[in-house]
Amino acid sequence: MNILLALIPISLALLGLAIWAFVWAVRKGQYDDLDTPALDILVDDERPLPVAGGRRDDRPDARR
Repeated sequence: MNILLALIPISLALLGLAIWAFVWAVRKGQYDDLDTPALDILVDDERPLPVAGGRRDDRPDARR
């Protein structure tokens, strides 16, 4: 029964922390646009990204 004297304040502190984190996220605009990030993965890039260091078959003297 004595453990409740410790667990209740700890749980209330964690609840307050969760509410504060939610309010902070809303004020910073984290929930403003929920649809666009999910649809961005479906859009093709207009040009491919350059390959770092190049590939061997890109050289003109590469054997095939």
